[in-house]
Order: sequence, then C-alpha cells, then structure tokens
Amino acid sequence: MATATSRQNAPGSASARPDKQSVMRIVVMGVSGCGKSTVGAQIAQALGLDFIEGDTLHPRQNVELMAAGIALTDADRAGWLAAIAGQLGQAQAAGRGFVLSCSALKRSYRDRLRAACPDLRWVHLHGQPELLRERLQARKDHYMPSSLLDSQLATLEPPSADEAALCFDIMLPAASISVEALARLFPND
Repeated sequence: MATATSRQNAPGSASARPDKQSVMRIVVMGVSGCGKSTVGAQIAQALGLDFIEGDTLHPRQNVELMAAGIALTDADRAGWLAAIAGQLGQAQAAGRGFVLSCSALKRSYRDRLRAACPDLRWVHLHGQPELLRERLQARKDHYMPSSLLDSQLATLEPPSADEAALCFDIMLPAASISVEALARLFPND
C-alpha cells in the first residue's frame, strides 16, 4: 500500500485474530487536531492491521496551500480523495483490512470513499473548538496551522445516523477512545 502505509503489529495478533478483524476497514475521521492519527494508529496496532495516514496522500500543492493558511476547496481535495479511494479499493480487492486517518469532512467525501470500499466502518472524533485549537497550537512539525480550524469546522458535516459512525468526544484520552472503539466494533469478542 504505497509509502502511506505502515504495519502496526501487536505481538502475536496477526495469527490470533479472527477473520472479521483481519479484513476490517476503518476510517478514523474528524477535523485537524482531533487525534485521528493517534487513535487510528492505536486501533491498527491492536488489530495488527496496516495504518494509512491520509495526510501523506495529499499532493504537494495541497500541503503548500494549507501551510500558507489557505483552506482547501472541494476541487483541491478531489485528487487527494481519489488517491485515498485508490488505496482503499486496492486493499479491498486484495482482501486486506486497514485503518485510515482522514478528515472526511463532508458526506460527499465519505460517499466517494464508500464507493471505493463499501464496507468501511467510521470512527468520528469531535470536540470543542477551544480544545482543538489548543492541540493544534501545541503541535510541532505539522503543516496545518491552527488558523484553518474554523474553516474545517465550517466545512464539517458530521456523519448522519445512516452512516453508523461511532462518535467519540476527544475530552477522553486517545487510549480510552481506542479501547472503546474496539469494544464497539467487536461487541461479542
């Protein structure tokens, strides 16, 4: 799965996990600063699945725009979503599970990803703007400035009931969110 993928294996998990876990396809979504990369990597590690960091699939032009404090448009995001959809489609065709971090701000973006991989499961991380801004301002070595948070919040269309997303407030620690998400994804395990 290209360079955007890293294998996060928990000791002994690859051989012991049931088939439904090995082919689970999960998107951890939300605005910048919500912790989707941290939670996504934790879930991937617990399941022994590949983790795809969606930010690594942005074309250079998008990264430059965001670094300059310019919000992306739907047209800017189109190539990025196509790259992600391509990764998802390849994984599904190969029968591989994965965990992806991706803002997936609009229903239409999520529908685009679902078209490539219909069995996606969604974990939506949300929180108060003040906490999100605080987290963004504390981040080092990331191109996304806190000045773009308001734009992301304005663009966000939270998942509808028919999308069956698991929703978590980021006031909880990331490790607690990961454990609870796994419990809700696999309620009988």
